[in-house]
This record gives sequence, C-alpha cells and structure tokens, in this order.
Amino acid sequence: MSDGPIKLREYDAIADVVQQYIDGAISGRGSDMKPAFHEDATIFGYVGGDLLSGPIQQLFDWNDANGPAAELRARIAHIDLIDTVATVRLELDDWTGHRFTDLFTLLRINEKWKITNKVFHLHPTTA
Repeated sequence: MSDGPIKLREYDAIADVVQQYIDGAISGRGSDMKPAFHEDATIFGYVGGDLLSGPIQQLFDWNDANGPAAELRARIAHIDLIDTVATVRLELDDWTGHRFTDLFTLLRINEKWKITNKVFHLHPTTA
C-alpha cells in the first residue's frame, strides 16, 4: 500500500508552516511568525563574527525591530521528511537587504508541525 497521498499532505503542511514564517518576515511582525515555532524553539547562527544562539524570541525581537521585508523573495529548496521529523532548507533574498539560508528542524506534535530549531547562514553583502 502506498503512503504517497499521506506524504504529500505532510509536505504541504510543512510548507504551510514555513510560509507562516515567511509571511511574518514580510510583515515585519514577530507575532505573525511565532505560531510556526514550538514555544521552546532555538536559533543559532553567526552575525558577522558573533554567534547568535538561544531562545527563538531573539528572532521575533529582531524581526520587530527590522521591520517589514516587502521585497523578500523566499524559496523552499529542500524538504526531508521522516515520519514525525522534517528538515527544511529555505533560501531568502532581500530580507531588508540581507540574504539568508535557513535550515529548520520540525517535529510533528499532536498532529501539527512546529519548527523546533532554526540554524541560519547570513551571506556576506556584495558591493
């Protein structure tokens, strides 16, 4: 028996969660992206030479301070799904002048997907 249709629904559900995150980036409101994340989610990445790590609230605060990213272009580059665990690679360009590659770990909790961890790469700006 094939689990194809079930898997397709799972991929769509994961993409919907990632879209919540993207929509929050575009609006510039951390509260718009917050529902995509588990309450204990974490963030890791380098901003210049400084390691940013800890609770995901740091992302929401940065997003609020950074403001709307109306010109943001986002593309899901890859989704890997293993039953209740998924990883997503997201490419983001022109997040108010920044380019990011985000790697998310998601977990299906009570039949809903939640981002539990975000690791990002902030690409250097080019002149």
